[in-house]
Amino acid sequence: MARPDGGPLAPGCGRQTGEKERMFRMGEKKGYKVKTFTTELKIFQTIRELEVLDDKVNRFIAGNKVKKVVSVSDTTTTDNTGATIGLIRVLTCES
Repeated sequence: MARPDGGPLAPGCGRQTGEKERMFRMGEKKGYKVKTFTTELKIFQTIRELEVLDDKVNRFIAGNKVKKVVSVSDTTTTDNTGATIGLIRVLTCES
């Protein structure tokens, strides 16, 4: 399984925080931007990490004057034991 941007599902085994973005066209007139946000989840710190992730997404929306959010999707990453170690949030918006 791969991330929406084609990279591995758990970059650096979920140990790094990063962002990717790309543009693509659907139809002739609408431009959509897909932005991927990732965060590592640590035991007993999940609430803070989710708040930081929410803040990153909100800053992106405000800073890029997003007209319309088309979708937001979250998925988790796991280690070899099945424990959740990270979160990937994908935002699709109209540019």
